[in-house]
Amino acid sequence: SYLARSSYMLQQGKFVADIIYYYGEDNNITSLFTNRLPVIPEGYNYDFVNADALLHLLNVNNDQIVTPSGMNYRLLALDSNSVRMTLVVLKKISQLVKAGAVVVGPAPAGSPGLGDAADEYGAIVKELWGAGEDIRNVGKGKVFNGKTIQQALDALKVAPDFQYTKPQANTDILYVHRKLSNQEFYWINNRTDVVQDIEATFRITGRPVEIWHPETGKTEQASYSFAGGNTKVPLRLEPNDAVFVVFKGNTAVASRVVPPLKETQLTLIDNNWQLKFQAGRGAPLQAPVGKLGSWTENTDAGIKYFSGTGTYSNTLVADKTWFSKSASLVLDLGDVKNLAEVFVNGKSAGIVWKKPFKIDVAKVLKPGSNTLEIKVTNLWVNRLIGDQQPGATNTITYTTMPFYRATSPLLPSGLFGPVRILSVQ
Repeated sequence: SYLARSSYMLQQGKFVADIIYYYGEDNNITSLFTNRLPVIPEGYNYDFVNADALLHLLNVNNDQIVTPSGMNYRLLALDSNSVRMTLVVLKKISQLVKAGAVVVGPAPAGSPGLGDAADEYGAIVKELWGAGEDIRNVGKGKVFNGKTIQQALDALKVAPDFQYTKPQANTDILYVHRKLSNQEFYWINNRTDVVQDIEATFRITGRPVEIWHPETGKTEQASYSFAGGNTKVPLRLEPNDAVFVVFKGNTAVASRVVPPLKETQLTLIDNNWQLKFQAGRGAPLQAPVGKLGSWTENTDAGIKYFSGTGTYSNTLVADKTWFSKSASLVLDLGDVKNLAEVFVNGKSAGIVWKKPFKIDVAKVLKPGSNTLEIKVTNLWVNRLIGDQQPGATNTITYTTMPFYRATSPLLPSGLFGPVRILSVQ
């Protein structure tokens, strides 16, 4: 499944983060999620660290902050959440800096308790932060005072781990980077409900690139080019899409261009649909279908407020010229609310639950006449609203709290189309 594949992948290797953020001793970490999260520059990732882990797990190796598990970071970030710290934590930060660590953030204002020696505390603060210098060299390390995390990273010449072009005003992409001994991969997530064609830049070079699709398990080669120690990859991300960009092996090839897939419409299935509804949900067992559209537009209240599974059926005559070893046959459902399972000649071709609602039917489709069934399932919302209508007696749902009222807006439901057969090569 999608979740199983994604979860498995994201448990592999080590998380890649440039920043480790100390959130203090007088904060519950969950309290930070009320608009108090650290301001981390775009294109970099971070881990949280508490006082116990800072004291007992953090060390320095080759000017990087490291942990026994194999994590490494370029700098330790402090902010107003950690402005009060105990002497023992301050001493450990001093040890890390002198060993080569980089710290960015304001000087501590004092200890949260009364038991720490003020003179010793003040001496360490002065040694690390000085008299307000912007950058202070202490031992093998540095302390950035009055500088942002981005300014510190720029001074250290740490390039963003992930960058992307923004073709639209609302383009918003999230990422997670993990590293194994023989490969690295990025989980890339389109946070918008529209297609995003971007050029992504990854802080990796010298390796070929593949795209892995967790919802299907399909892998494919990707176009890429090397530039300035980075790898640039053009990506087409479907609405709310997530893919893995995988770097493995080694290559001397500085670039590769993979031709885009070409889609050709073979037929449009826009009439002669039959529709049956799941029994016991308030809708008639079957209903005529004129133009594909939302169940909520139907004048029959049982269909208008229906929640459950509706089965669309049709007959598809496939021409023998459609079948080719060089091309796949794809059923494109257009738009669906909310998910659909496709059957061809009684055999399941799979389930689609997000855009694009496309499914490969080459293995189940045959030349000549084919039976096509599309089982569409929507959410419970419309039935909950229907049961709140004035005069509703034979209610179907029960909830402990009436989250939806009779006047709540209905959610579009059903198969919208256009339903097409595509040749893809």
